[in-house]
Amino acid sequence: MEDTRKYNRREVIQKGLTLGLIAGGTVIFGKPDLLMAKGKPAGIPDMVAVKNGEPDVMFRKAIELMGGMDRFVKKGQTVVVKPNIGFPRLPEVGATTNPLLVKTIIESCYTAGAKRVYVFDNVVTATSGNARNCYKLSGIEEAAKAARAIVVPMDDFSYREVKIPGGKQLKTADVPSLILDCDVFINVPILKHHSSTHLSIAMKNLMGIVKNRMEYHLTGLDQCIADFCLYRKPDLNIVDAYRVLMSRGPSGPSNPQFANVQMKKTLLMSKDIVAVDTAAAKIFGKDPESIGYIKIAHAQRTGNMNLKELKIATYAM
Repeated sequence: MEDTRKYNRREVIQKGLTLGLIAGGTVIFGKPDLLMAKGKPAGIPDMVAVKNGEPDVMFRKAIELMGGMDRFVKKGQTVVVKPNIGFPRLPEVGATTNPLLVKTIIESCYTAGAKRVYVFDNVVTATSGNARNCYKLSGIEEAAKAARAIVVPMDDFSYREVKIPGGKQLKTADVPSLILDCDVFINVPILKHHSSTHLSIAMKNLMGIVKNRMEYHLTGLDQCIADFCLYRKPDLNIVDAYRVLMSRGPSGPSNPQFANVQMKKTLLMSKDIVAVDTAAAKIFGKDPESIGYIKIAHAQRTGNMNLKELKIATYAM
């Protein structure tokens, strides 16, 4: 009986890959030659998409399909996990990264042998109130500390100016020393609506590690978002598309009751920040061609938005 169930699941996944679908109608284009055998893809994929599970369970499956966390984190290394904690909102609003996902990622890093794991975000206090309130209300501070991470408050940030090689609009940026000195940088954005860029995903989440990010709005938001990736791309991007804020982003309403949230129950994982943003845009229901920073970053060869060219493994829980 168990062998039959496995065969049926593989058959569903094969059909999904061939048609460019994940179960449930989420559009992800991939190659049918990535049909999984006994739960593992043929070779390490460029991206993994997992659907219909809880955040912690989806992450564990995704990182398994990506070759395990020890492929990214080695014994004794220092890791920075950067979620979106930008607004004083409860997780139910969909404006901040799921705290259970953050906790599970941290635990995985320590299991892989990490010496220290840091968690932080550069909260815009002018619009978000007290930064500590953002950390607390999001549930991320409690979850991260429960997993033994070091949660770094904004008051403890120190910055160093870096030059952006090849940046067309963004020439320099002030970046926390924590990012500059860490061994591994894991980017954990939440997929959500954004009033200026249409969507906030992985590349947009990196604005949270730039001190002078308000200059982006004055000089060309999409170009600056893409330019910063020329300096530093995360070692791994994990997109939380479990609970997706469909409008009134990036902050969403303070009361979860009034949040326009869809339960997508999806997680994306890739080293390619352009590819993962492209796939996330499709999950949201947006044409990636309509998202300025995705097109620009692809043109600047930061990553690949042509998903048909990539090895993508999908898994439906």
